[in-house]
Amino acid sequence: MAANTENPTTRGSQHLVTRQAAVEAAWADRSLLSNPENRQAVLDTLADLDAGRLRVAEPVVHQTGSEQASQDWLVHDWIKKAVILYFPLCEMQTMEVGPLEFHDKIPLKKGYAAMGVRVVPHAIARYGAFLANGVVMMPSYVNIGAYVDEGSMVDTWATVGTCAQIGKRVHLSGGVGIGGVLEPVQAAPVIIEDDCFIGSRCIVVEGVRVGREAVLGAGVVLTQSTKIIDVNGAEPVEYRGVVPPRSVVIPGTLPRTFPAGTYGVPCALIIGQRKPSTDKKVSLNEVLRTHALAV
Repeated sequence: MAANTENPTTRGSQHLVTRQAAVEAAWADRSLLSNPENRQAVLDTLADLDAGRLRVAEPVVHQTGSEQASQDWLVHDWIKKAVILYFPLCEMQTMEVGPLEFHDKIPLKKGYAAMGVRVVPHAIARYGAFLANGVVMMPSYVNIGAYVDEGSMVDTWATVGTCAQIGKRVHLSGGVGIGGVLEPVQAAPVIIEDDCFIGSRCIVVEGVRVGREAVLGAGVVLTQSTKIIDVNGAEPVEYRGVVPPRSVVIPGTLPRTFPAGTYGVPCALIIGQRKPSTDKKVSLNEVLRTHALAV
């Protein structure tokens, strides 16, 4: 996942280039936040994040002729800088929602009905997070800068961290923890691609990327240092920081010798593949039955 400060969806827009320059200048010299031009550049960027016109990271499909070859992601450092710069521009305020009271700098997201988003009490999304049409939030939390694409479910007590990217038709099961990242600004966010199923109490942090249509069984923990081992062949194949598309993953352990003895350390095991030829829901059910996965 390469970092990039150019936004291909708005490439050629002089207005955006000017805004990016103003954000970068304020990042280098925080005193410029008192300058109306730099201040407005930060505020406009957050408004675009909130509306989904900009996002911290976006997919880029590489094609060979008429065939889709692969998908990569571009991370826009300057937008993450704008998110960080937004905090000193905000003042602490008391927010009352019926009998509930909050005291924070960042406003709550509003306008769910117009967006076509279902939000069940006590779900909370912060301003600057984008929720696409058809998203369902059970009592859960989506942080500033995150992007949750259409048709996805953020289930009970699941959390989507700062700047995390959630694809279309993703199911984040109960208690899932999707990590956030702001600094260092060049660090990639956690990315969950389209049609993934993330089982109960999974934790995905430190910029790990889960490829499209992958299934994580309950309790899988993925960090940049977690060994992700494909055990389907005659020899194991090891990955770190990325789950290949359509993989079925469960928690595992590897023996490791310490001065006090040999113990099992956590890893993740790829034990199968979802079939791309079948309907997503049918395929998921087959996967769960075949591998007896808890979700």
